[in-house]
Amino acid sequence: MLNSASAANKLLAYSRLNPPGLIDRAFLAYNGGRLREAAKLLTDKMLPGDGFIGLSVTGALTPAGLGKSCLIPLMKAGFVDWIVSTGANLYHDLHYGLDMKLYSGSPFLDDVALHRDGVIRIYDILFDYNVLLDTDAFVREVISGREFQRPMGTDEFHFLLGKYVCARGKKLKLKDCSVLATAYQCAIPIFTSSPGDSSLGMNVAAMALRDSKLLFDVNRDVNQSAAIVYEAKSTGHKSSVFILGGGSPKNFILQTEPQIQEIMGLQEKGHDYFLQCTDARPDTGGLSGATPAEAVSWGKVDPDTLPDCVVAYADATIALPLLTAYCLSRVKPRKLKRLYDRRPPRCVAESSPLALFENRHREQNQDQPQPGQAREPHWVAAADLNLSSRHRSPDRRRRRICRQAADACRDGPRSARRRCG
Repeated sequence: MLNSASAANKLLAYSRLNPPGLIDRAFLAYNGGRLREAAKLLTDKMLPGDGFIGLSVTGALTPAGLGKSCLIPLMKAGFVDWIVSTGANLYHDLHYGLDMKLYSGSPFLDDVALHRDGVIRIYDILFDYNVLLDTDAFVREVISGREFQRPMGTDEFHFLLGKYVCARGKKLKLKDCSVLATAYQCAIPIFTSSPGDSSLGMNVAAMALRDSKLLFDVNRDVNQSAAIVYEAKSTGHKSSVFILGGGSPKNFILQTEPQIQEIMGLQEKGHDYFLQCTDARPDTGGLSGATPAEAVSWGKVDPDTLPDCVVAYADATIALPLLTAYCLSRVKPRKLKRLYDRRPPRCVAESSPLALFENRHREQNQDQPQPGQAREPHWVAAADLNLSSRHRSPDRRRRRICRQAADACRDGPRSARRRCG
């Protein structure tokens, strides 16, 4: 039997298998190349300089264990500053936070038999129907508490819920099992763009029939998320979005820039970096497959950094573990921003991102009418109001460009080249 030194010498001719070496040396072209570009974008541009990174999460990632294996390590390392997630991912995250059992199964089982036996299937993940009932009972017990008896943003709802999941995990002697609990510990805001579209929202709705006063304040979510981005850009930091999948969370995390520019009338150029891992195609017109180039036309992405943006057409269950390992092995942990701690709970504190956002909006729009104040339609009164250029009717040049684009679509690509010069 060879000693360790002799064995090591014999292995010198071989490349060591590790995520940086694997991705840098083997992922060279096609979607493998895009995944390598995604890894480099994360480590070389998004993470340095203490930039703000928002993560959007869709698809059943937490039931597959990716919350525990990937999202929690990224959060604890300071690589994720705020999150937009489907409610389903957060609901299923509770199963792990409450130490319930999920099993690896098969996607080819008899679903009629599973239903008869009280077994739930998420593709190849299986669990007992009682997992849902027990999770529902925990949620209803928690939200019946006094601190939940009022309207609140989804970030506050998830923070408070995470507090109880964290406490339960300590009793069960669990460690790093729940995204919600980790977000509570790290003060990472988590928003849900469609709060009624999950078992969490369903339980909140059921409790409303028992006179619960809990309501989701979606207006606050829109303004609070936009305020996070505005603070990043107005303080000289980069704002990046890391999108897993697509769907409503993708739009919610990107619409922060149109909220700043189009709606609030503040000068901005868009998110600095855009990274998406998806299997959605762009040619169907859906938001999930919309490219960063299309996002530029909406003001969602800074056109100056468009060449750095990456879309990796890859299953997130494959891409995320590789990207997580790559980042953790290449970049030192960053100091946690603890953005939730700076969130004003019931009133706007002067040092909060939302206060900065609101004050700047008021300064820019002093002459505009207040809510409830009568005004003429903007196409009539534009000359008399201090509206941003995006609020005014299109000028003659923009109308000409729109007509040219419409004509080009009808006449074909050759005509388009001739008209647009």
